[in-house]
Amino acid sequence: VQLQASGGGLVQAGGSLRLSCDASGRTLSTYVMGWFRQAPGKEREFVAAIRWGDGSTSYGDSMKGRLGLSRDNVKNTVYLQMNNLKPEDTAVYYCAARQTFVLFSTTSNYDYWGQGTQVTVSS
Repeated sequence: VQLQASGGGLVQAGGSLRLSCDASGRTLSTYVMGWFRQAPGKEREFVAAIRWGDGSTSYGDSMKGRLGLSRDNVKNTVYLQMNNLKPEDTAVYYCAARQTFVLFSTTSNYDYWGQGTQVTVSS
């Protein structure tokens, strides 16, 4: 599976961004797609995950209540809508995938990774 994350950028606090993860190479109906983020000097942190088959989602605590996760079956794309962004949300955001039905929240459970997209939130 090849993953391409995009949609990052510079936004003011309180603003919104929608990240995209384009997936190719496999049929994704049996995959879970995850989003993680990594700020400078910090470990990679779970943001959200979606089970492609039925659209079930799981969210990490750090951004819970400010996220929306969806997928487009035709485009093979997962979208991460981020609202009310805060300066502490500044990080590189990565999408990941694994062939599973479990909504894993740890990096070691994902086999495929995109290159990351930078999100910077100014105060």
